[in-house]
Amino acid sequence: MKRKSVNEGESVTLDPGVINNPNDLMMWYSDDTLLAEITGDQSKICTDVQCKERFRDRLKLDHQTGSLTITNTRNTDSGEYKLQINSISLRRSISSVKSFDVTVISLPGSGLSAGVVAGVVVVLLV
Repeated sequence: MKRKSVNEGESVTLDPGVINNPNDLMMWYSDDTLLAEITGDQSKICTDVQCKERFRDRLKLDHQTGSLTITNTRNTDSGEYKLQINSISLRRSISSVKSFDVTVISLPGSGLSAGVVAGVVVVLLV
């Protein structure tokens, strides 16, 4: 299992370290929810309603490497991510799983809006 830590708001790339074969089926999961799927030169990202809400426009796939990038990370993105690769070659099917443990680190004060921070600074200066 690969471990990744990222500050909240930054991007994290989960790179399986493989080259995508056109005959492979690659499926990314988080909490048993299918996040993304690569089959040949086609891909699907977040077809499930729950996934669309959680990762709205924040997932990107690299078809060459099968990497999944989560942009603008949130604390709720922390957890285990799995990539299942199903390879079919010479009448033989091989399945492998790569796991990633992602920790999104909340920065102190990251829960405060810029307006609130500016208001506190003004009050402290007065």
